[in-house]
Amino acid sequence: MNLYGAVKPLLFSLPAETAHTLVSTGLRAVQGTPVQPLLDRRYTVTNPRLEVSTLGLDFPNPVGLAAGFDKNARLPSILASLGFGHVEIGGVTAEPQPGNPRPRLFRLSADRALVNRMGFNNDGADRVAERLSRTPKPAVPLGVNIGKSKSTPLEEAADDYRYTYERLADFGDYFVVNVSSPNTPGLRELQDRAPLEEILSSLQSAGAAPLLVKLSPDLADPAVETAVDLADELDLDGIIATNTTIERPDSLSGRHRDEEGGLSGKPLERAATRQVRFVAERTDRPVIGVGGVFTAQDAYEKIRAGASLVQLYTGFVYRGPGIARDINHGLLRLLERDGFDSITDAVGVDLD
Repeated sequence: MNLYGAVKPLLFSLPAETAHTLVSTGLRAVQGTPVQPLLDRRYTVTNPRLEVSTLGLDFPNPVGLAAGFDKNARLPSILASLGFGHVEIGGVTAEPQPGNPRPRLFRLSADRALVNRMGFNNDGADRVAERLSRTPKPAVPLGVNIGKSKSTPLEEAADDYRYTYERLADFGDYFVVNVSSPNTPGLRELQDRAPLEEILSSLQSAGAAPLLVKLSPDLADPAVETAVDLADELDLDGIIATNTTIERPDSLSGRHRDEEGGLSGKPLERAATRQVRFVAERTDRPVIGVGGVFTAQDAYEKIRAGASLVQLYTGFVYRGPGIARDINHGLLRLLERDGFDSITDAVGVDLD
């Protein structure tokens, strides 16, 4: 029996953030208990054809959980037991902050989408670091997504990001500079070349590695090219494409489609895959593809467009804990169909 299918109607009858808290509480309750190995056996797909070596790290499969689900690093170990090949916590900011007023997370069920304006709600770098110091490290690479504190002026952003990195440096396997969330006032201005270079250079001088930057799908092509050129000049380790979008496609039918915030899920899929391809055509640096990944075919299209790894979040909400397992099984079938020995052989095969 599909347990998530049975409880999903109840969860979806609750406000979205309440349901998220309920699920997170349940996962936390079984983390570190005898139930966790059972989840490992049920959801983890182990096959050398799925293994990926990139960013100087070894990933057991290419399907990761994106930042946003586990903002405060309460669940990295149990999330890895759901079959994800990597888990990204955060965004974490230097200062603790409550985020925007509720409600701030909305489902567009008919569109298989979410709108969020969470506003980097998190416990702050000090508390997250303390929690990670006493939390079992997951059996897969752990990413740390770093955002800017709302109270920090833009001109002091580099120091703000650096403080968070230095507090969390001992715990992450890779680090992501988030300058693309639409929910912190002015944050996206940090995608401009000068402030972005200052932030990245400061983090590199502090020893941040592997270091990636996460881009907005709403950037115009010239701005994306500027960010890619900067990544090459600074010898950045990789690029994540993409964050949520403030665009609202005409196809949206959910009653919350006009809520302010970042749109994620299926409506973002094509734009995200396009940006993966656009970035991969312009750099040899690893690309992580995010946006609208619900099925193995969705993941495979991003991989063939140049993504070494993929991440998802909204798909997890709609499809439940079996999503990573199902995608990985599906990827193995797609590799067999197309005659690839491994998932890395498929990376970028559709590029011109």
